[in-house]
Amino acid sequence: MIKLIKDIIFAWKYKRAVRKAKKLSALFGMKYYVLSMGGNLKVVPKQNIRHLVRTRRFRKGVKVSDIEKHALYVTV
Repeated sequence: MIKLIKDIIFAWKYKRAVRKAKKLSALFGMKYYVLSMGGNLKVVPKQNIRHLVRTRRFRKGVKVSDIEKHALYVTV
């Protein structure tokens, strides 16, 4: 029963994050990712991810394509 409640809450947060990503993508014309970071869902533009990879915020050798593979949702 507890797992069901947690799944319902996650689904609600996921749908809300996807809706936000689609809205921002349409508004600004950029690609957005829905990522699970620190146990929370974050909506992050690809432009920011590229900047963080260039400034070595991630481990050495991590590419934008690696992050895109781990993204829960990617806007078009």
